[in-house]
Amino acid sequence: MLHTLWSVKGGSGVTLVSAVAAALLARRSGRAVLVDLCGDQPAALGISEPSSPGVCDWLASADGSADALERLLVQVEPGLWLLPRGRAQTWPEERPAELAQLLQAMGCDVVIDAGVVTETGVISELGRNLSAAGRSLLVTRPCYLALRRATAAGVKADGVVVVSEVGRALSEADVSAVLGLAVVASVDVDPAIARSVDAGLLIRRNHRALERSLRGVA
Repeated sequence: MLHTLWSVKGGSGVTLVSAVAAALLARRSGRAVLVDLCGDQPAALGISEPSSPGVCDWLASADGSADALERLLVQVEPGLWLLPRGRAQTWPEERPAELAQLLQAMGCDVVIDAGVVTETGVISELGRNLSAAGRSLLVTRPCYLALRRATAAGVKADGVVVVSEVGRALSEADVSAVLGLAVVASVDVDPAIARSVDAGLLIRRNHRALERSLRGVA
């Protein structure tokens, strides 16, 4: 299944939620692929920055085969594979649809970190295209500015993941009511998780509360 996670505002937690969801799916089923459209996943996962081509390079290349896409995968841990971003900035307009088809045909769960999709640029457009091809989940904080931007953009999604913060006036119910979307998961901001990210140990440490929170995603 294709799961595309995205936001309307930077700093919403898409990278963290995507990484942990992909790791949980890999451990559950034996294989999952994490597609990084933003370029931040290697740092979050605690691996070296890939020097090999990535998904954007595949989109721009003449070889649009499934084998060429598979060769780009970087193993993070047993069962979990990363499809890095790459460097290309332009590609034929038909290639995103071809990419979506090949990702759906991989025979495993695929989690896409699409980042901010309401911005202009080729990466945002690619994220929008992929979000329409499978399960689309908006990641947001219970923040007035984020909800205002989401409603102004007329976002369409299958559900919302709320990254909760102490002291916010808005609740999960408020987020659901404003966006007209069901909250599929609620993740509490936790300093221990931030420390794990800083140490490159996000998916290597057990964050049981976080993993329980993401059952609606993974």
